[in-house]
Amino acid sequence: MPAPTDPALRQEIIDACREMNALGINQGTSGNISARCAGGSLITPSGIPYEEMTPDQIVFVDGAGGYYGDWLPSTEWRMHHDIYGAHPEAGAVVHTHATYCTALSCLREGIPPFHYMIGVGGGTDIRCADYATFGTQELSAHMLAALRGRTACLLANHGMICFAPTLKKAMWLAVEVETLARQYWLARQAGTPVLLDDAEMTRVLARFKTYGKQVGELGVGDAEAVIPPVRRTGAIPSTAK
Repeated sequence: MPAPTDPALRQEIIDACREMNALGINQGTSGNISARCAGGSLITPSGIPYEEMTPDQIVFVDGAGGYYGDWLPSTEWRMHHDIYGAHPEAGAVVHTHATYCTALSCLREGIPPFHYMIGVGGGTDIRCADYATFGTQELSAHMLAALRGRTACLLANHGMICFAPTLKKAMWLAVEVETLARQYWLARQAGTPVLLDDAEMTRVLARFKTYGKQVGELGVGDAEAVIPPVRRTGAIPSTAK
């Protein structure tokens, strides 16, 4: 596991922050990103523009919730800290004020199973956590409730948050959740989306066990989730004329 002083991980967090704004899933300094490290986590500082941020300004928060250095951690450090405490599999957390996620959260609505890709969040829907003032322990508690059995949720009148084993995968998930929110919003403008039933979502979630994995990443039993084509051996044949 990276050390709290690891310059590469600190720079990776900064790069991810700049990327999420460039991708349009966040704006200004409203979002925040963290990554697990030895003894705690590294998180973005409060109120510093990402284009000006330097690796020394990334804040180390220890496992007991104390921070080190001259820079205050993000006001949402509690959500990140509590995710790491509740989810040992979490290696990185991304919180954004993505436009469509935020719009749905202002309606106090989650994203139902209108599309099979809802399964990327780990369950049959993406819930919306109850409202609480930003930066409070109450908000973090509501978030943890919405994340039971999930890796992403919306935050009422606020935005979205997600986690994954790596920062790269957490960023990918954040983009996917915002894409789903936008697709759901657009489908509702045209009519009433037809939702997938529980039986279909059960099949979808079984198949998601191998979604995005290559042979070396498959675990015991994973091969049954999706039936791949037959693997051929030998050289690729030349095209017949």
